[in-house]
Amino acid sequence: FWEARGGTRLGDDPRQRDLSIAETRLQLEAEKYFRGATLRLTGDFLYDDLDDDRSVDLESGEGAFDLREASLVFSPSADTDVKLGRQILTWGTGDLVFINDLFPKDWVSFFIGRDVEYLKAPSDALKVSAFSSWANLDLVYTPRFDADRFIDGRRLSFFNTGQGRLTGRNAVVLADRPADAFEDDEWAARLYRNLGAYEVALYGYDGFWKSPAGADPASGRARFPPLSVLGASLRGPVGPGIGNVELGYYDSRADRDGDDPTVRNSELRLLLGYEQEIARNLTLGLQYYLERMGEFEAYRRALPPGAPVRDENRHVLTQRLTWLTHSQNLEWSLFLFYSPSDRDAYLRPRVGYQVDDHLSVEAGGNLFFGAREETFFGQFQDNNNLYLGVRYGF
Repeated sequence: FWEARGGTRLGDDPRQRDLSIAETRLQLEAEKYFRGATLRLTGDFLYDDLDDDRSVDLESGEGAFDLREASLVFSPSADTDVKLGRQILTWGTGDLVFINDLFPKDWVSFFIGRDVEYLKAPSDALKVSAFSSWANLDLVYTPRFDADRFIDGRRLSFFNTGQGRLTGRNAVVLADRPADAFEDDEWAARLYRNLGAYEVALYGYDGFWKSPAGADPASGRARFPPLSVLGASLRGPVGPGIGNVELGYYDSRADRDGDDPTVRNSELRLLLGYEQEIARNLTLGLQYYLERMGEFEAYRRALPPGAPVRDENRHVLTQRLTWLTHSQNLEWSLFLFYSPSDRDAYLRPRVGYQVDDHLSVEAGGNLFFGAREETFFGQFQDNNNLYLGVRYGF
């Protein structure tokens, strides 16, 4: 497909440009079948008018080319599939809320108005899927850590805890990323099966926090501390709709005692969700999400004087409302994140129209609200934006 997008900020942010997005991209796909294997390639040729450096960086997705997929798929046996190379990986039950999905995300794309498909960043990994009558197993090995394409200040302003203020292009985050192949690696696993109409799954992860969750006290550079996660999920019919529950324990291995203020504490995360068609072509989805910090008292005692204090429990409610009209060619969507504990919110309105089999247009926004600038959504208030997009598929 070919796509063009443009967007503007709704307020004045002296740390950023007035435009939030100004780009055009051409995505090409190729697939080649060999005897017993399939080679798949997907790449985006991109012109981003807001990118100061157009040199290609396949890790960050910046520059004139972004390689979305370069994988080889084959089946060594009747009950085993293997996928090797660059690929988009995902699992879990949440709707724009991720607990056991520890694959890289592109939060910059998500907040500036790119298509939601770009929230999922590619991984360079080996995925092995084994199937049996009892259960199915997915095992993913990433030989070198794949971090999120995280917010570093170049496109979005945020609350810099090290400086105690909002920063943007005036103070871009410098990070020490684990980068030694086969040493700074990641393992992820999912064991799942159906129990009647319900799917139950167990998850495991061993690697690092995907976005910076620590800082080097000497240099001030951001770090990705070691992280292990164990979790589970259940999804299936509940009354006239579909319900899901998912939980995960985040073991922050570098600060299990919770007394290191430069490393994020361990956490327990919980998600409850429900989706139902409440009228013809009108669907409502609701979610409750909890982050409970471990060793909270140790964390609070270790904070330096004057530092903002996170809540022990962060509560988030989400609502997705989707309405299809004009023979389901026009989609009206409203997604709301609201945190009663942080007293902040994030609103994602969107309307998209499928003109014909090839052409589609859309308009939307990213709107942030908050009582304090150090909360998760509150820190992005100066990044409020509206965008327009057009896509031609072929």
